[in-house]
Amino acid sequence: MKIVRTPFLILLLLASISCQPKNKSGKQEVAQKEESDTHLETKLTSEQLQEYETAYFASGCFWCVEAIFESVKGVKEVYSGYSGGSEKNPTYEQVSYGRTHHAEAVEVYYDPDVISFMQLVQVFFGSHDPTTLNRQGPDRGTQYRSIAFYKNDKEKKIIQDYIDKLEAENVYGNRPIVTEVEPFEKFYKAEEYHQDYEKRNPNNSYIQNVSIPRLNRFKKNFKSYLKEDVH
Repeated sequence: MKIVRTPFLILLLLASISCQPKNKSGKQEVAQKEESDTHLETKLTSEQLQEYETAYFASGCFWCVEAIFESVKGVKEVYSGYSGGSEKNPTYEQVSYGRTHHAEAVEVYYDPDVISFMQLVQVFFGSHDPTTLNRQGPDRGTQYRSIAFYKNDKEKKIIQDYIDKLEAENVYGNRPIVTEVEPFEKFYKAEEYHQDYEKRNPNNSYIQNVSIPRLNRFKKNFKSYLKEDVH
């Protein structure tokens, strides 16, 4: 069972960079424009996606989390969105400013014949710091909290057993794991310009200074989990 002890997210030089929009026009309009200029691989259809299993996680800005899971072998598609709250049809502006109980989350479609739910849980814990309450990297607020969602008792046990193992092996020292283990209820897909955001906006300052370094740390520690075309 793979456990990574490397510390995550050195923050001292990143205090001024955040996934949260600084204003209504700046980041969102740039994202929409760059999206239209970039050609990405074709998404799977809804019918094709039905052939795979789904898993749901929240661990900070969904731009980062989506890119990490997309690099994992057996993962067929990842969507950024919102989950963990009760509000219906939340928007990015509502969630990112903490006006809902939702967290930025991802929906992962995966082939269980290639990668297991247990391995996805390892990816989840190995790609963020689960000891920081309502914070991940430079992003602060309950919308960036750590959540591992489960769809049945088997998944719940897998998550909880892995947390127990991490704590028993003192992976994070004296820092307790604050990840919420919650039943999955509803996932709301985020606005289209958030999908594949890292690929569409490689020169964005947040992507350059937070998302790409986070992805590279993950790739360094989980080489055997990566797709063949991921370097």
